Amino acid sequence: MQFMITAYDGKDDGALSRRLSVRDAHIEGAHRLKETGQLIAGGAILDEEDKMIGSTMFVEFDTKAELDQWLASDPYVIGKVWQDISVLPIRLAIK
Repeated sequence: MQFMITAYDGKDDGALSRRLSVRDAHIEGAHRLKETGQLIAGGAILDEEDKMIGSTMFVEFDTKAELDQWLASDPYVIGKVWQDISVLPIRLAIK
């Protein structure tokens, strides 16, 4: 199953600092997902000043439960970077 994750960072003063402190670990995890074919595409959501304020990812997991298990272990979740997360099932026309 394919899913679209849209996750916005917190809006407090420490939000960008939290993101940067765990960003390398998050990117390493994204590379592992890409290697297994589970990450289709992803990247940062930017504001009008090109500041990172969230992320979007297109992923593929066998089940929603597997996605939930992975998501719970992502450094941006553990590090309280992402504060508003939505996950929707999708079917990409082109990947």
